[in-house]
Amino acid sequence: MPVTKSAGGPQGAVDLKLDLRYPPKSAKRLHSKDSSFWDGHPSESPGLEKTTGITAFQTLVHLVKGNMGTGILGLPLAVKNAGILMGPLSLLAMGFIACHCMHILVKCARRFCHRLNKPFMDYGDTVLHGLEASPSAWLRSHAHWGRHIVSFFLIVTQLGFCCVYVVFLADNLKQVVEAVNGTTNNCHYNETVILTPTMDSRLYMLAFLPFLVLLVLIRNLRVLTVFSMLANISMLVSLIIITQYIAQEIPDPSRLPLVASWKTYPLFFGTAIFSFESIGVVLPLENKMKDARRFPAILSLGMSIITALYIGIGALGYLRFGNDIKASITLNLPNCWLYQSVKLLYIVGILCTYALQFYVPAEIIIPFATSQVSKRWALPLDLSIRLAMVCLTCTLAILVPRLDLVLSLVGSVSSSALALIIPPLLEITTYYSEGMSPLTIAKDALISILGFAGFVAGTYQALDELILSGGPLTFSNSTVFIQ
Repeated sequence: MPVTKSAGGPQGAVDLKLDLRYPPKSAKRLHSKDSSFWDGHPSESPGLEKTTGITAFQTLVHLVKGNMGTGILGLPLAVKNAGILMGPLSLLAMGFIACHCMHILVKCARRFCHRLNKPFMDYGDTVLHGLEASPSAWLRSHAHWGRHIVSFFLIVTQLGFCCVYVVFLADNLKQVVEAVNGTTNNCHYNETVILTPTMDSRLYMLAFLPFLVLLVLIRNLRVLTVFSMLANISMLVSLIIITQYIAQEIPDPSRLPLVASWKTYPLFFGTAIFSFESIGVVLPLENKMKDARRFPAILSLGMSIITALYIGIGALGYLRFGNDIKASITLNLPNCWLYQSVKLLYIVGILCTYALQFYVPAEIIIPFATSQVSKRWALPLDLSIRLAMVCLTCTLAILVPRLDLVLSLVGSVSSSALALIIPPLLEITTYYSEGMSPLTIAKDALISILGFAGFVAGTYQALDELILSGGPLTFSNSTVFIQ
């Protein structure tokens, strides 16, 4: 299936997240319109999984690709906010906990699939049936809210990704334009580039708005997969070039603090969990496998690779640039054409990925809205909602034009709920009536409490930093390349 081959980020793997579509009318409409392409509901074709399922290696590739978005570029600054020792250790612990929560979700989904004789169950359905299995009568009577909560956080997460993309696009294009007169072919020349001042980064955001509007008006998923493949290639090449650069000429690390101030740690949490938030692709990936029994092992292997990459990029980036590290490591690259092309490649990749990220909330919101009006007004309403939503993401990006704060805010608010808070509670509601050990209950409660604490502290710290800054942070985009 083309959709499974176009995953680009949690952030970029929206094609896999399309399986999380909750409104039945939306799913039915999309399936009837593009039935040969849609593969999110195997209950409608029970034999599909065996004939067109993906291999274990393909599953591993999709899982790793699903985490390679803008979040990884912000991890060096996240490590700075935690400390050169505390940062990598925290990333290791967070990777382990995130992987464990994914295993919990898979286990609960399998439980209900077996009990209800269903071939597949998405995140929202799993939470719905988990609440229905709860010993609490109140939770059982309000079980449908479980699906709505997951849908809400999914919408917030995806639109949050879109806001991050707008800020990222503006910051990187602004730096390329301002440094164009000082950009050379020699990437090893020791000089400070004096930038030519241009317009404010918020005006760059507005300049991208017409292009974003044109992209989100594309409603055919087949066309969007072309953009996704282009995004995958451009970001993969960029990440390879970035990695080889930051691994060279690392200064003495003894000058860096092992543990940073506790006041900045919540910002680390938000950015880190933003990067790890790929739990939405887990169940669709398992469903697409030819041999789903191997999925837990593939999941553990994939998350181990992802965690190692995150620790490597985060630690090396902070070691390489120290306290000068910026919100995105691309902003620290030298002003030569090789590394300026990396920024341009990432701009192209993120621009293409924006449409894919936008597709998920659009397909949750728009079908519900158009079902409330006559067929005559369905298309105008569809286009109006798309226009309003893309303007909303651009407006929010303009209001919060600091990339580091947007990353942390989105991660703290929505990613922590989907990745850390809900899965442990789901395990308790699913298995409590059948008997659970006190140790398991305590473990699940502790993970949810830590996730909630990160949600509160990360959100508060990001908002506090924004208020104290009194407005947008003016980054010095000049790059000092010291041999």
